[in-house]
Amino acid sequence: MTSSVRLFDSQRPKRKPPWIRVKAPGSVIFHETRKLMRQLALNTVCEEAACPNIGECWSKRHATVMILGSVCTRACTFCNVATGRPDILDPHEPDRLARAVAQLGLEHVVITSVDRDDLDDGGARQFARCIQSIRATSPATTIEVLTPDFRNKYGAEAAVIAARPDVFNHNLETVPRLYTEVRPGARYYHSLRLLDKVKFIDTGMFTKSGIMVGLGEERREVLQVMDDLRTADVDFLTIGQYLQPTPRHHPVDRFVTPDEFADYAKAARSKGFLLVSASPLTRSSYHAAEDFAALRKAREDSLRQG
Repeated sequence: MTSSVRLFDSQRPKRKPPWIRVKAPGSVIFHETRKLMRQLALNTVCEEAACPNIGECWSKRHATVMILGSVCTRACTFCNVATGRPDILDPHEPDRLARAVAQLGLEHVVITSVDRDDLDDGGARQFARCIQSIRATSPATTIEVLTPDFRNKYGAEAAVIAARPDVFNHNLETVPRLYTEVRPGARYYHSLRLLDKVKFIDTGMFTKSGIMVGLGEERREVLQVMDDLRTADVDFLTIGQYLQPTPRHHPVDRFVTPDEFADYAKAARSKGFLLVSASPLTRSSYHAAEDFAALRKAREDSLRQG
């Protein structure tokens, strides 16, 4: 097993500006949440991806569960999840996840995964089983999936959609020009097509995508990504600052200022997204429960206005 890294050791990490710093986690509820995840042998992207918001989210009993093991078949240079031979698929994982959701009393849960190019469906059926298990034990809980791209896995997205998650999220991560550096195992237009397929199969399902900035992209390229996502009728866009997990990962090109994030949010809203979250600490599942409530309200308001 290896980390998903390349040879960036010579790059000295940039010092974080004041607006990107967060408090170290330490609340009682934080430790209770971590203990429950350990007891049920569940992985979380909060820990595996070294998310800066883990203290705040876990203290509110919010966690993004990562299914299909903790080892990824790809080596994206922005990601801290380990790359190597994947874990054996666990048939009991959906039930353990459902128990965690029930014990935490979650109103909204986010399910993500590593890439599993080794599986014939990319892990899509496991996503569906997790959704079904949660529905059986916590029917009031809303469910958001953050899926891999299921590249070359025909019909995989349809299996997930058939299980009826409330939100289908797949992140583009960066602009097309940087894919070979940042996301070498993926293809930009395949990811875009995946989001388009979700709306084609189920026009009522909320779709969501996110990108990181500070990787070397240009403003015009970010605006083009927005246009591409709106062409695919994506409802919700998240934009956050890329943070280098270790010195061996892709370096931070620059720290985007809060004013620039506000400008991106304004531009995205003008292009017709129902909801936009753009800030230095924005992540795909950050404030996911509150954002889902806002997303539903935004759609209702849009329908009322004709």
